[in-house]
Amino acid sequence: MPKRRNDTPTPRGIAEIATDYDRVALVFQGGGALGAYQAGVYQALAEAGCEPTWLSGVSIGAINAAIIAGNRPADRLDRLAAFWRTVSHRKVWAITPDGDIFRELRNRVSSWITMTQGQPGFFKPRVPSPWLRLPGAKGATSLYDTSDLKATLERLIDFDLLNDGNKRLSVGAVNVRTGNYIYFDTQKLRLTSDHIMASGALPPALPAVRIEGECYWDGGIVSNTPLQYLLEQEEDCSSLVFQIDLFSARGDLPRSMTEVLARQKDITYSSRTRQNTDTFRRVHGLKMQLRDALRRIPADQLSPAEVALIADYSSPGVVNIIHLIYQQKNYEGTGKDYEFSDGSMREHWDAGYEDTVRTLRHRQWLARPTTGDGVTVHDLHREDPT
Repeated sequence: MPKRRNDTPTPRGIAEIATDYDRVALVFQGGGALGAYQAGVYQALAEAGCEPTWLSGVSIGAINAAIIAGNRPADRLDRLAAFWRTVSHRKVWAITPDGDIFRELRNRVSSWITMTQGQPGFFKPRVPSPWLRLPGAKGATSLYDTSDLKATLERLIDFDLLNDGNKRLSVGAVNVRTGNYIYFDTQKLRLTSDHIMASGALPPALPAVRIEGECYWDGGIVSNTPLQYLLEQEEDCSSLVFQIDLFSARGDLPRSMTEVLARQKDITYSSRTRQNTDTFRRVHGLKMQLRDALRRIPADQLSPAEVALIADYSSPGVVNIIHLIYQQKNYEGTGKDYEFSDGSMREHWDAGYEDTVRTLRHRQWLARPTTGDGVTVHDLHREDPT
């Protein structure tokens, strides 16, 4: 007998589904001007009531994540918009004629302006050039000065709020002297604007940032996506992860030198999601085998450490990754990550918002997995999500 209308259960909302997990993570890749895509993703998640409890980012992803973590819910979108208006308000042309050829020309001009003039509130060219400075002289190791970015971050981010423990923030950087990768994590230390800037200090354009006697560069030169760091932390926690990438590992075979350079950049900075998840699955499987083997040993023969291990592995955390990757337009070239025009910023923001709205319609993707090998990945732009 069919249920009466008023007995029909109400579909669970996205915010309610998210509560099935111990944590909701938002992982932002680096990608310069393409980072407006991540702001659009966050807008769609915020409107759906799906707020992350842990944000992790590299380079521009660290900046976006810090702005979100360092503001109250009502102010986050406004502060993100303020940042992107600050660095992208310059109009290249009053009107861009319709057609891809004109958009491509606009983007090339915009990229050239960035290289020669810098970006307001972000970076500006060094005068004289570092090539004309003596080794060891101030400004001799970067093409641009980022003091404007420090002022922008401190204007838009409340660092007391960022460090209050309400949201966890981790940003990746590389120690220039040792080459070691490090995550500055609010769970371990107090973050400042210097930590955020260190994560985005891409050489040779931007200067290394000195923190407690060590100098740091952009984490993207080693790993542009902080997914692996998240997978290694608190493995018994269940996680809903929104991984937002700005470079795609997949692409067409290049047909010109310009396309070769663009494809090389995509491959260099794309995430290694498959590699990370395969490793996680393998380790997860070995842990389950070890747990089952220990359970076959009589309890009175187990050491305290083995008893604790069985208890720890009895409730392994599941990881559900919702993967969103920016899809490059056919008129974007090698300078897409430093093409900061107002028009492109709006296109990127809108693309992130629209992709996320479409993704959230797949409610079954968000549900906590009850079976499987510990990790699942769903990707809107793949025909065979795994």
